[in-house]
Amino acid sequence: MQIRLIAESEHAAVAALILSVYVDGGFIPAEADYVHQLRDTTSRADDSEVWVAVEDGRLLGTVTYCPAGSAHRELAQEGEGEFRMLAVDESVRGRGIGEALVRHCLTRSQAAGDHAMALSTMEEMTGAHRIYERLGFVRTPEKDWTPGRDVCLWAFRLDYETRARN
Repeated sequence: MQIRLIAESEHAAVAALILSVYVDGGFIPAEADYVHQLRDTTSRADDSEVWVAVEDGRLLGTVTYCPAGSAHRELAQEGEGEFRMLAVDESVRGRGIGEALVRHCLTRSQAAGDHAMALSTMEEMTGAHRIYERLGFVRTPEKDWTPGRDVCLWAFRLDYETRARN
C-alpha cells in the first residue's frame, strides 16, 4: 500500500468513496448540505492536502489533512494539526488503512511543528473512534460542536508530548 497526494484524475473516485462511506454508510442523509462539501474534492485539494491510500492502482482510502491556513480547518487552534473526511473502502476495512492514513497526518502535523492534533467526528463513527483511541487521542467534550441541525460532532485531541511519554 502506498499513501500519496491525490492525482487530479482521482478527484471523482475520492468523492465517490467518501460519499459511499458517509451517505451509503448511513452517517448522513443524501439530502444534507454537507454532501456538497464531501463531493467537492477539487476545492479540498486546492486548499488542503488530500491523501489517498492505493494498492495496485486501486483506491483503498482517503483523508484530508488541513494545514495551518486551510479554510477547511474547523477545530484546530494555533499549533495544532487537523484532518477530516477519513474514509476507507468497506471491502478493505480491518487492514489498518484508516490507521495508516491517520498516522500519515500525524507525521505531516509534527513535521509542520505542531504540538498536537485535533479532530472532530460523528458520535456514530465508532470504528474511527477505535483508531483514534488506539493512537492516544482523548475525547475533549468541551470542544464538541454542532455544525447543523441534528448533528453533534465529538472532538478528539492528541498531544504529541503526552503521546511520546506513554
